[in-house]
Amino acid sequence: MLGKPLMEWQQYVADVLLEIDPETGELAYNEWLLTVPRQSGKTTFLLAKNSHRCMATGFFGPNQQIAYAAQTQKKATEKFEKDYALAISQAKRGHPQLRQIRVRTGNQKVDIRYPNGSVWAVESGTEKSGHGSTLDSADVDEAFAQPDNRLEQAFTPAMVTRRNRQFGAVSTAGWSDSSPYLWAKVQIGRKAVVNGVRKGFAYFEWSAPEDAEPGDESVWLDCMPAVHRPDCLRDCKRHTIRIEVIRAEYDKAVRENKLSDFSRAFLNQWKPKPREGEETALGNWAACERILREMPDLRTLGAAISKDRDSASVGGCGFLDDELPLVSLVERRNGVDWVAPFVADLSRSLDIAVTVDIGGPSGESLADAVESLGGRVVRYRLPEYVEACSEIFDRVASKRLAHPGDADLNASVIGARWRSVGDGRRVFGRKASEADVAPLESITLALHAALEARVEPSAYFL
Repeated sequence: MLGKPLMEWQQYVADVLLEIDPETGELAYNEWLLTVPRQSGKTTFLLAKNSHRCMATGFFGPNQQIAYAAQTQKKATEKFEKDYALAISQAKRGHPQLRQIRVRTGNQKVDIRYPNGSVWAVESGTEKSGHGSTLDSADVDEAFAQPDNRLEQAFTPAMVTRRNRQFGAVSTAGWSDSSPYLWAKVQIGRKAVVNGVRKGFAYFEWSAPEDAEPGDESVWLDCMPAVHRPDCLRDCKRHTIRIEVIRAEYDKAVRENKLSDFSRAFLNQWKPKPREGEETALGNWAACERILREMPDLRTLGAAISKDRDSASVGGCGFLDDELPLVSLVERRNGVDWVAPFVADLSRSLDIAVTVDIGGPSGESLADAVESLGGRVVRYRLPEYVEACSEIFDRVASKRLAHPGDADLNASVIGARWRSVGDGRRVFGRKASEADVAPLESITLALHAALEARVEPSAYFL
């Protein structure tokens, strides 16, 4: 009737929310939470759900009172007018049975009124919302922006006398350190699913696993229910987002070092909120990538162990024909026992030194182990490491550095965050970062050592 057929995921959620408890004859779920990636069709779903409730007099009865809230009353009003009131107004033109519906906008009270007495209206985003009135249903849109449960506490008491009451929240994931209300509800929902809860609270989530590769199209197909499938026809109406559009969004996020934003918006993953101007520690890392047929000879090595000592990384630096330094991840493996013998062997065979930050995790013991196995070691302390971090930052910013685009190294750079060490100095923060920064540390040490000409050049062959 509204000219917006439901997608498969929307139909599934609608079917569950309309399940009947055979013991009571009422709706099985009086509370629900839905989290999906952006542009999946949350708005269309709410439009269909609430229009149905207001017009399905046979089951719900007349005079249904539905409240709608979002981040603020202004935001809720803007979205209600643009997405819901406009859709109903347009549908009225083609369906005579809808012409008695009244749409009120542009005044203090924004609502949609149905001839059976049902009203779907915007409520203010305060703890006084819903007070003094009786509600049958209420929805909190963009729930990630809610600082606490004040809306829930305002709406749910207004429903206690009503049959088939439902309180719901819809949202894309928020930031893990700044969306306390939604994050708490998500944890409750996930636990309910694990425990097999089938009455009272319904939870729906489409998201990528935390360790998923954000650029993998198979990940997108698994967690984005609105993305066209490979077998979709050109005029497919079951899905609304072309996969090449997501690819463009991902490529832009990589270029601009805003992968956390992409992961939250399109993978529905919970990430720490990037600090202003520090989405990643380095600038446009992607712009420094070079596709190479041959790697240059290594001049230096750098070695670093992860914060939790569950892996280690070895980086290297050489120079291209134009003397542009090229950094690369020589090796990264799980565990740490392998790294000292590995770099000691390279150091001996190539007659080059390995640089180690002895202030890092197990740095001093790693340096000692490499030397005991016959390798040459350059020890960096905090002043040298601060200088090395500044050097790689400046070179990426001015594109005076190249790298081959290794996936593990890219992930380390994208997830890195700065840590202040006083007096305006900073280094890569192992605890603050979203990823293992050992790969980045290893190339940072190798780059600085090569530029300082601490060792003689030597040949290196892949």
